[in-house]
Amino acid sequence: MKDKPFRIGICMAGAVSAGAYTAGVMDYLLEALAEWEKQKASGAANVPQHQVVIPVMGGASAGGMTAMLTATVLNNTLEPVHLGPENQRPAKINNKLYDSWVKLIADDMFPKLLSNADIKSGKVESLLNSGFIDEVAERMICCTQKDWLPTPAYIETPLKLFTTLSNLEGFKYNTNFNSTHNRQLYNMAVHNDYGCFELFDKSMDSFPKTKGWIALNFQTNENVSTAKEAAMATGAFPIGLKARLVNRNAADVNGIPFLQDVFNNTPIMGKTVQTLNIDGGMINNEPFDKVRVVLDDISKEHNPKIKRVADKQKALNELNCLYANFENTVIMIDPFPSVESGKFDFSTAIPNVIGKTLLAMISQMRAKRITYTAAMVSSDASQYIISPSRKIPNKQGVLEPVYGEKAIACGNLGGFGGFLHKDFREHDYYLGRFNCEIFLRDYFTIPEDDLALNPIFTGGYQSVDLKPFRSSDDKKQIQIIPIFTERRIGDYKFPMPNFTSGTNWPTIIERDIDRFSGAIRDRVQKVILNIASWSWIVKAFLFFGSQFVLKRIIANKVLTIIKDSLYDWNLISGYTPEDKENNT
Repeated sequence: MKDKPFRIGICMAGAVSAGAYTAGVMDYLLEALAEWEKQKASGAANVPQHQVVIPVMGGASAGGMTAMLTATVLNNTLEPVHLGPENQRPAKINNKLYDSWVKLIADDMFPKLLSNADIKSGKVESLLNSGFIDEVAERMICCTQKDWLPTPAYIETPLKLFTTLSNLEGFKYNTNFNSTHNRQLYNMAVHNDYGCFELFDKSMDSFPKTKGWIALNFQTNENVSTAKEAAMATGAFPIGLKARLVNRNAADVNGIPFLQDVFNNTPIMGKTVQTLNIDGGMINNEPFDKVRVVLDDISKEHNPKIKRVADKQKALNELNCLYANFENTVIMIDPFPSVESGKFDFSTAIPNVIGKTLLAMISQMRAKRITYTAAMVSSDASQYIISPSRKIPNKQGVLEPVYGEKAIACGNLGGFGGFLHKDFREHDYYLGRFNCEIFLRDYFTIPEDDLALNPIFTGGYQSVDLKPFRSSDDKKQIQIIPIFTERRIGDYKFPMPNFTSGTNWPTIIERDIDRFSGAIRDRVQKVILNIASWSWIVKAFLFFGSQFVLKRIIANKVLTIIKDSLYDWNLISGYTPEDKENNT
């Protein structure tokens, strides 16, 4: 069954500045797929012939932004970011994913975030200046027309793209209740929203469009402005960054496939819809369930067995979860994978209850409906995850394995830490590339026994020597995406530049943080004076209070929080446990 493709849905979780890690993963994934197509086209011997395609990419916050950025590189040249001998940085980088997440608009981003240029009298839109997001979106969410290339064979067109959105007004709907005298409407609203796009290239202009998916074309600029709005809106971290407006046609919103329970009952009237949105990760930070919905819809359309049976969900479960016959899977890229929570604090004190209440609300909003039966097989082929992993020198200088958010430099400060220094973002980008290589080589595999039963892979690996494509840990696991580069053997070494710290783990010194003191104080005072339209006498009191007391107290507290977070991540040198204890 060489002609039947294996489909991969990509889910990119929220990450703030750790979007640099997600971008690095996507850089390597696209490179691996492109190299495989190149090997097939060359007619070289011992090249697996099955086809892997990506029909859908979706994400939240930084993940949603990266999904949109990835869509813009498909028809232009994307040069993978390789390090030179002895891990030297390349002299020139032509890579939009790297530019968008590592370079941004400046190496030193904190002065940009603390600039007061965005504050107007009586109007403060965010605690931090969000102007850099507009600059990046304007420069990056587009394609270069003169360098236009055909869509790669590993992309199924039209490619479906979506970003999660947290809609502050919400979509209103109602249901009927019987009352003593008549039927009475019970009004409600849902605040989970999605920017859904269907990417076309020049050759797809006449292709039939799908209800609920906004046609997006970077060559003709069709709906590119809407795509920019959705990309900025999904990353609008609440209060910290500016909330965003998104404008769409009502017909497109009414057709959003993930909200049909709402719009079938109460469709939006009129021609256009404007929504005010904050970070999509607030409500759905890991939208792998929505990627799965798209893949299942494709299965229903193309698989005759599912069309025939009455219980389509049961048939999908069997199709998705068993290696012997699975035809698609979800790969989630998550820089902040969920971990088991620590010991619960049962204190009834107000500060503890307020914190726990907010966490409970967000956790409940993000909860996923269970779509598969509880008695599913222990080895589930329907979903995979790529998350950070590496060895880091501990405070005694000994290398030890670290996983999840502590393995990335941008993980501190709740994901905002990457804006403190370019080295942090660069580290995470290269780590993303490395982790993706290891994942594809050794973990994104199919058991050899199941390969012999699955028609897609049986045909693809027919007459192919399996040895080069076996995982290292288990000789009976075969790569789904074949990797053609040599395996790294020996001590724990991986492609990572030496940073200003002199090692491959970036650190900064306390002075690098103290230099922001003045800018933080100025920003604090400007926010206090302009967060509302105060009377002149109130403004005078606020000015003197913030000038001599508040801005100093707040600035010192902010600096302490930053340093303590860097210490917890082992990212600051010369800062001791005693310093942290004294600050506390």
